[in-house]
Amino acid sequence: MKGLMEPSMRVTAAAMVAAVLLVSGAGNAQSSGGGLSDLFGNIFSGPNSTSPAQPQPPPGGGALPWSGEDGASGHPLMTASAIRQAAANFDNCVASMWPDAARRNISQENFQRFTAGLQPDLRIMDLMDSQPEFTKSIWDYLDILVNDDRLAKGREILKQYKAEFDATEKTYGVDRYTIAAIWGIESNYSTQMGDRSVLQSTATLACIGRRQNYFRDEFLSALEILNRGDLKPEQMRGSWAGAFGPTQFMPTAFKRYAVDADGDGRRDVVDDPADLIASTANNLRKDGWQTGQTWGYEVVVPKGFNYMQADRAKTMTMTQWEHLGVTRPGGQPFPHPADKAYLLAPAGAEGPGFLMLQNFGVIMKYNPAEAYALAIGHFADRLRGGSPFVQPWPRQERELSRAERLELQQLLAERGFYRGIPDGQFGGETRAALRSFQASIGAPADGFASSDVLERLRRR
Repeated sequence: MKGLMEPSMRVTAAAMVAAVLLVSGAGNAQSSGGGLSDLFGNIFSGPNSTSPAQPQPPPGGGALPWSGEDGASGHPLMTASAIRQAAANFDNCVASMWPDAARRNISQENFQRFTAGLQPDLRIMDLMDSQPEFTKSIWDYLDILVNDDRLAKGREILKQYKAEFDATEKTYGVDRYTIAAIWGIESNYSTQMGDRSVLQSTATLACIGRRQNYFRDEFLSALEILNRGDLKPEQMRGSWAGAFGPTQFMPTAFKRYAVDADGDGRRDVVDDPADLIASTANNLRKDGWQTGQTWGYEVVVPKGFNYMQADRAKTMTMTQWEHLGVTRPGGQPFPHPADKAYLLAPAGAEGPGFLMLQNFGVIMKYNPAEAYALAIGHFADRLRGGSPFVQPWPRQERELSRAERLELQQLLAERGFYRGIPDGQFGGETRAALRSFQASIGAPADGFASSDVLERLRRR
């Protein structure tokens, strides 16, 4: 699932949670309304949440209505009046895309058939601009996604579709356990794929809101898929952003990566396991997957380590990391000492470290959040018989609320460490500013946003 990031946008609940973790450094806080949404139900809006009241479902159930409020992003196209104005012009907007559809060899008959009766789903505007008040820690995220039930189902899937995985590994050189992990985390093995119409979602976003140019391509690509006959409209149901199928392809990603593995003339990544497995592998291979290489290693970081070295831009060989005192738990050797990796410390100096290889970056192309990629890599290792992480997480730490995250960024800016616009979302710029502050007070410069760091900023 490509995460909600430029230039790609693959939005599922797994991505949603990873993206808003304070440690992700790459994701962008958005909710999905699809994928694993049922599983994550109250992650962002539990009984203690101070978020604005959410719209209640209509009597008798059904979809939630649009709140009728301005979007939290402050974008001019996300004001309530702009949304209403665009919604009133929805039919004209869809019709105006016919010339572009014709240039993509979509027949006029099919264009009219597939767009007939389309209505905007304005609830998507709330989902697109959601601002969660509370976040989940990376250890809670991993606990939710890498659990015994999901692992047991994954092992069943690997056994049930052994022939398909065998053929895919031979053709694409991509590890079967990673494909199975993506399948499990994206849709809980096809049980939670989202139920929104991809055509309706992408048409809504192509005509309304702040990402119209991006979603225009997604909508036209969805029409191409239907026009070609790869999938039927009823198969193309998924997240609010248009990701569909067990491994959550966006329509444009489908066009780039989907393959007809069983030769039946259709690329069916929804109901055909052979096509699904091969297409997901093709995606990873084209993004640079290295056959026979793992994603990375859990490592022990020594006391007093200079965490300014824990930076995605600072890669070194395993031998060089060992010279700095970074080792594997239990003294296990690194199989390939010349491999280059960067150090990730997602929970700071009090948590485990990880040396990340090229395949970790490939998983991040699938979804650009470190927490997501770590979950996929760890899930894959567990499926192949590996052990849980050895070192403990700092579970005594609490996650900062959105108000506290905003305050932390504002304090960093006031003290000259942060030059961005405070928005409560922590990425690489916030983490770099936090490290600089930590180094200035003689604390481990691990970039971890703890309540203690916030308190120390307040006292400065």
